[in-house]
Amino acid sequence: MHPTDLIAASKTLEVDALAKKLISEGKDVVNLTAGEPDFPTPRPIVEKAIEALEKGYTKYTDSNGIPQLREAISRYLKNKKNVEFSPDEIVVSNGGKQSLFNAFASILDSGDEVILFAPLWVSYPAQIILSRGKPVVVKTKFENGFMPMKDELLSAVTENTRAIVVNSPNNPSGGIYDYETLKMIAQVANERGIFVITDEVYDDLVYEGMHKSMYGLVKEELLIYVNAFSKSHSMTGWRVGYVATKNKDVKKRISKIQSHVASNINTIAQYAAIAACETDNAYMVEEFKKRRAFVVSKAREYGIEFLEPKGAFYLFFKVNGDDEEFCKRLLAEKLVASVPGSAFEMPGFVRISFANSLEVLEKGTNRIREFMASFK
Repeated sequence: MHPTDLIAASKTLEVDALAKKLISEGKDVVNLTAGEPDFPTPRPIVEKAIEALEKGYTKYTDSNGIPQLREAISRYLKNKKNVEFSPDEIVVSNGGKQSLFNAFASILDSGDEVILFAPLWVSYPAQIILSRGKPVVVKTKFENGFMPMKDELLSAVTENTRAIVVNSPNNPSGGIYDYETLKMIAQVANERGIFVITDEVYDDLVYEGMHKSMYGLVKEELLIYVNAFSKSHSMTGWRVGYVATKNKDVKKRISKIQSHVASNINTIAQYAAIAACETDNAYMVEEFKKRRAFVVSKAREYGIEFLEPKGAFYLFFKVNGDDEEFCKRLLAEKLVASVPGSAFEMPGFVRISFANSLEVLEKGTNRIREFMASFK
C-alpha cells in the first residue's frame, strides 16, 4: 500500500472549499473555517515585493533562502523572541507546512514513531506517514485544559520514539502550554535523546501572559524550530516559513530535501519577508484580542463549554452528539462553515476561527446560537 492511501485530505481545506463554492453560488455563507487573518498584508511588505520585481529579482536563489532573508530572520528571532539561530542554521521553505515536512523527512526512518498531542493540527499525521514514520497520538483532556500530562507522555514513549511535536499556542484549541508542561516535555526528550519539533507559528498571537518557546529548554542538538509569517503578518498566500536547528546533520538533510523538492521558494516573497521582519503587527494582535473577547462572551452567554483561547485565533467548543453531523447540518441549515473536532483527533468538539471581522463573527455566532437550540 502506498503511504498516500493511508492519509486523508485536509478536512479544514475541504470544508473551506465547500464554503467558498456555496459563496460563489450566491449563498450568504459565514465561513469560520480557515486559519487565515482577514487583514491585508501590511503595506511595507507589499512595497518590498514590488521593489524586488522592479529590480528584476526573479531568478533562482540559494535553496536555503537568500542570505539577506536568513540574516533578517536571525535578527528578528533574537530581538523579538529571544531565540538565537545563525543564518546558516535556518532554511526557508514554502510556508510552515513545508518546513514541518522537511523536518519530519530529515529525521524519520521506516517505523520511527512521533508523539503528537491531540487536539492536533490536521497535517501532522499525514506528513509523518509520508515521511515513513508512525504517528502516535496522545489524547489530552478538556478538564486539564488540553495540557499533556507526564504519565500520558511516558505511556506513549517506546524504543522507537524519534520525536515529539509541540504546538503552542495550539491549533485548534487556542491553548498555550504552561512553563511547567514545556519543561516536563523537554526533560523527557532530553533524558531519552528524543527530537522535539516545536511549531510556534502562532507565537505572536498571545493574549494572556508571554509566549514561552521550547528554545532553551530542549538540548540544542535535539531541537527543531519551525515558524512562519503566514499568521503573524497576514501572509498566508505568500508561503514563507522557516525551520532552524543547531544540529548540523539534520540541517544538512533539510537543505538537501529543500533543494530537490522545491529549489528555492518564490524569490519575490523572500524579499517581501525581509520587510516582514521589520514590520510591527501589534495592531493585528489588538484587533484579535477584541474579536476573542467578543466570541468568548457569546460562548458564555450561550452556555457553551469551551477552552478559553489564550493564543491563536480559534474557539474550540463542545457539542452534544456527533461533531461531523453538527458541522454538516450547521452549514446546510444555517450556512455557517466550521470544522469538526474529529479532524483534529478530538471528536465531540468543533472549531471556529475568529480571524474575521466583528460583523461577520456576530452574524456567525447568532446563527450558531439558533442552530444549537435545535441540534440534539
